[in-house]
Amino acid sequence: MVIIDSKTEEYIYDIAKQSNGVIASTVVSDLTKKLNCDREQLQQALLVVAAKFSQAPISSFFVGAVAFDKITGNLYLGANLEFKHQALSLVVHAEQAAINNAWINGAHEITSIAINAAPCGFCRQFMNELSSAGNLSILLPTGKYTLSELLPCDFGPGDLGNASSLMASDVSDIDIDLPISEALKQHLRYAYVPYTQNLSAAELVLKDGRAFYGRYAENAAYSPSLSPMNSVLSQLALAGEALNEADVESITLVEKAGNENQKSVAQAVLTSLRGNLPLIHHVF
Repeated sequence: MVIIDSKTEEYIYDIAKQSNGVIASTVVSDLTKKLNCDREQLQQALLVVAAKFSQAPISSFFVGAVAFDKITGNLYLGANLEFKHQALSLVVHAEQAAINNAWINGAHEITSIAINAAPCGFCRQFMNELSSAGNLSILLPTGKYTLSELLPCDFGPGDLGNASSLMASDVSDIDIDLPISEALKQHLRYAYVPYTQNLSAAELVLKDGRAFYGRYAENAAYSPSLSPMNSVLSQLALAGEALNEADVESITLVEKAGNENQKSVAQAVLTSLRGNLPLIHHVF
């Protein structure tokens, strides 16, 4: 077991905050050499850093996750995110946060994910939507497992006739004629919505100009789906911003006309932000 000293932990935490929870492949290489460990051992060692991004005002149970993308060689941190005074079903699990972080930042093939506690059934189902679910390694304090070992007799995209999967779905080429940023338009095109067809994405801009994005990620079992607003708030948290302290300038949600279903969920979780800013809502 690799243990990171407090000085190195703070160093990595600062890097992660500046990159919104992304540990670049070059840094991964440097850290494995410095700590004399392999990449999977590093993933597990970084769980203490990932958990520092957790915001859990209800459970006080701080969970971290670290996903590895085979294509980029990057590590992507994730942490659980809870919303005070909202239904527990609206929380973001650490595994969701890490996978979402990888997806938002261009990952294509997650082949392993380290977690500091055994994944709940909800998260096992969420991971089963990945294009790499069949060869996904799950690194736990108790050992290394395949997803099929943790989720036998699974239900997945194919059971609903869906030939695509998260991180391997086609990108929409739809024209979007709205007064929104080009970045938000592009995130809309990458939304994974095979079950409702509601291309939906969100943008959150801070007063210092930093912008964060989230996409709708659906799941064959429906309930583990990640809303675009929860996706973007998770990204905000991975920048080290506390939800009730972030200096937010604007929040925008965009949905596909005739398929929209995200506005009420977005408005609910936004009550966790300071000032409860109004939601800018577009339908195209």
